[in-house]
Amino acid sequence: MRRFAAGVCLVTTDGGAGQRGLTVTSTCSVSSDPPTLLVCLNTASALNQRFEANGCFVLNVLSAEDEKLAKAFAGEGSLEQEDRFALGKWAKLETGAPVLKSAAAAFDCRLVDTKVVATHRIIIGEVVGIAADARTSSLVYLDRTWHSL
Repeated sequence: MRRFAAGVCLVTTDGGAGQRGLTVTSTCSVSSDPPTLLVCLNTASALNQRFEANGCFVLNVLSAEDEKLAKAFAGEGSLEQEDRFALGKWAKLETGAPVLKSAAAAFDCRLVDTKVVATHRIIIGEVVGIAADARTSSLVYLDRTWHSL
């Protein structure tokens, strides 16, 4: 799978179950009407249950300048959640989930369905808000290395 190039995103949530964020590459668009996307989360981490419990998430498409955040949210440095979030500047759109201000694009989603497949839970969200910066490059992960497009 390391030969499969993928855009790098931070998926974030906040609500009654607590704040959570992590780096992901397994995500894609599902539909344009209504705008819907999916994210795959490893079931090994109990903290990932917060996405379903909060009922919302933001898919933050990272810019090349956000590599440090990508590494931190992937677990490098073993930072606690609040310390990871302290590394970025955040806003909120419709759902209240954290939107990274430096993201190339951010899709604010209301959770509409989940499904467990093998080791991962697929969360599906309807996009209810968007923020974008067309002036920035995107961060890509290929062969265990970060790249800029």
